Amino acid sequence: MPTQLVLKYSLECWEVLREAAPYMLFGFFVAGMLKALLPETWMTRHLGGRGPLSVLKAALIGVPLPLCSCGVLPAALGLRRQGAGAGATTAFMISTPETGVDSLAVTYAMIDPLMTALRPVAAFITATVAGLAANLLPERMIPAPPVSLAPASCGCGGGCGNAPAGMQRHGLAARVRSGLGESFGEMLADVGGWLMAGILVAGAISTFLPENLFLGLPGGELTSMLVMLLVGVPMYVCASSSTPIAASLILKGLSPGAALVFLLAGPATNATTLTVMARTFGTALTGVYLGAIVVCSLAFGYLANLVYTALGFNIHAVLGQVTEALPGWLETASALLLLALVARAMLANRRSRGQHAQ
Repeated sequence: MPTQLVLKYSLECWEVLREAAPYMLFGFFVAGMLKALLPETWMTRHLGGRGPLSVLKAALIGVPLPLCSCGVLPAALGLRRQGAGAGATTAFMISTPETGVDSLAVTYAMIDPLMTALRPVAAFITATVAGLAANLLPERMIPAPPVSLAPASCGCGGGCGNAPAGMQRHGLAARVRSGLGESFGEMLADVGGWLMAGILVAGAISTFLPENLFLGLPGGELTSMLVMLLVGVPMYVCASSSTPIAASLILKGLSPGAALVFLLAGPATNATTLTVMARTFGTALTGVYLGAIVVCSLAFGYLANLVYTALGFNIHAVLGQVTEALPGWLETASALLLLALVARAMLANRRSRGQHAQ
């Protein structure tokens, strides 16, 4: 029996990886192109001041960028040092880790198109609410950022937030090579391990947790959303790795609203990031940041359930059906390629850290 369980668990993990891999590769390709074509000076130029327009721009810019909650901290510090307002910085720190082109691709593959649409909309509005609230704080309550852009031990396991050296090149071909190299190199090393961990957790949920686990919970749907919130806030999970976990929980009876709460709160927060943020941005701004995520996550979770019910959309019936259109050979080849790229990126990143330590 243990052998059968191990085999079943291994097959479940492999199926999750096969479903996610083609969309993950596409997402990282788009991420590399964004890095190549979106100048950093353009971002800082449009995010200065304390007006609402800068907050809206920051929230919108952050939606497609694939940075984790740790990796976004040095990026946000850089924006702040170059004149971005507190509201714009806060909005950027929320919309960026909550979603990204890579995680949206995986959401489309593993959950459904409706959740794929709800996720960036919720991230954008949450970031906007937090940014506008942050602008109401007196400037004296927000400490000046430190000179160093590298937060101490963010815990993401990669070189999060380092600016790619190749972006200094001016030619389009050079920028594309640099962007794709960064996307499939340092960025993949940053989230690759956590993506694999998310797949392993998703396989464990599918194999070992009972069916209809979340049905009949005392307190109803609010209990499920609060549980997902309590799990997601202190836990480190990037936007991509949270998706297979959420998909597996939905198959066990979790509602789409509670899944959305986890997809919003999990990637945007973790215990280490909140500690570093409080030290660098102050407790007042950290409180606004966390409060907006908690309130908006629960609100959008409730709204998501209403939308699914109103549209008569059964998430359990359509879950994962998008990948059925892809050929089996493409899924298998993509899974093997993704594993090879993750291994290469993580090995290169480990060697780089070893050389810097010497």
